[in-house]
Amino acid sequence: MNKNNFHKNFKLNGKSFTSINELLSFVRINASASYSFLFNWFSSDEIQVQTSGSTGKPKVIQLKKEFMINSALATGNFFHLPENTTALLCLSPDYIAGKMMLVRALTLGWQLDLVAPTSKVKINKEYDFSAMVSIQVENSIAEINKIKKLIIGGGVVSQELKNKLQKINTAFFATYGMTETITHIAVKKLNNFNNVTSGAVEKSFYQTLPNVNIYIDSRNCLVIQAPKVSGELVVTNDVVQLVSETQFEWLGRFDNVINSGGIKLHPEKIEEKLSEVIKQRFFVAGISDSTLGEKLILVVEGDSSSVILSRVKNLSKYETPKEIYFVETFVETETKKIQRGKTLDLIEFN
Repeated sequence: MNKNNFHKNFKLNGKSFTSINELLSFVRINASASYSFLFNWFSSDEIQVQTSGSTGKPKVIQLKKEFMINSALATGNFFHLPENTTALLCLSPDYIAGKMMLVRALTLGWQLDLVAPTSKVKINKEYDFSAMVSIQVENSIAEINKIKKLIIGGGVVSQELKNKLQKINTAFFATYGMTETITHIAVKKLNNFNNVTSGAVEKSFYQTLPNVNIYIDSRNCLVIQAPKVSGELVVTNDVVQLVSETQFEWLGRFDNVINSGGIKLHPEKIEEKLSEVIKQRFFVAGISDSTLGEKLILVVEGDSSSVILSRVKNLSKYETPKEIYFVETFVETETKKIQRGKTLDLIEFN
């Protein structure tokens, strides 16, 4: 496919197109939220995108169109999604995940349907592939089996949601990536495991896509070399454990690590355990403490009705929060990711 054109089998909301102008005219009227991106896609070799801002201030970066096409090809190959794949776009085209669903469809010749990017997705028919964030999967669980393969991005998938996915035939995958790597460079299987007792969730690891090399730096943080999608090394703040040359376990963010009395705690791993009993949104964090240096606390959105820490399995004494705080509403980014620092600023600590 010429990088300034689109695959001959590409369809949008059931309609085929013979020219770029015909496609843009259709989108302007019928899918206006995607018009700006598609206009820029066909008129430039670089695309301007905004990072989500979940771990820092949002920033605008330039991505090469060639790299975005390479990313689309890698996803198609990895998940075996050839031309005429039916796909559902229910993410905002303002951000990289939504943009890349459009690029995959244009590049690979998919039949793509667009629906509003709401927290509960309306799934009117069966699809081969889609991408969602966790809250969309949670709220659409009754109809999610209409999608054969689904990738979940935008944050950690809770243990409670993982448990629900075991009963569904859809193949679910968690993704690892960022705007700078043009969405995912690795995926992790979440269900449909072989030789697992009913209801169990097998431990799995992130598997890199083709043409991606990984290693760790002196902080044990992941470094990504992916020349097909990024012209530079991507040095992350994600602490990982390498399982093999192509697999890794994500432990948490380096900048979130809590040093409590000399014990290093990864909030994300503690949150995974807590998610089995806490139903509303929450996170753990470290605050200054004269004895421990940092004290582990739990911050919960809403009220205290369902927070009973004694029910949590495999929670060590070091991983047990010393205090619990409640916030009426968490501070979020535009893509619904929790901004931990700004949420902590709302709390008056003892």
